[in-house]
Amino acid sequence: MPPTTPPVSFPVNAAAITAAHQLYCQLTGQNLRLAFDRERMWYELLHTGYSLEDLRQVITYLQREIRAGHRNVGALKLSNLLQPDRFEEDLQISRVRLRPPPPPPPVPTPRPPALSTHQQQQGRQRALKYLRQIKSALQ
Repeated sequence: MPPTTPPVSFPVNAAAITAAHQLYCQLTGQNLRLAFDRERMWYELLHTGYSLEDLRQVITYLQREIRAGHRNVGALKLSNLLQPDRFEEDLQISRVRLRPPPPPPPVPTPRPPALSTHQQQQGRQRALKYLRQIKSALQ
């Protein structure tokens, strides 16, 4: 159940838990108190290795999905969000490519060798001949 992202670069302490909770409240526009049970849930999630950037990504993904009518607003409930399995799934889904990657740039094809001046002159003469024929046909 550990995330595929590297472990957090900061210690999971009271400051980290408070920062995560404040970010959640800021992004969702809620003002929830940080009681012991919520501290424990934050600790469990952060201890699993998720970062504040992961939290931001999941919340913005869920908000986008809620606005589109694909998710229920309950997905942003703190008790739902802080379940490590659900958080991991939402984080991974937020990273999924829904469009194929752009095609690689075309490989340049080698240009044919330049014509000699004699061949260029022959081509001009042939073009003039065709133009004269078209002009006389139009008259």
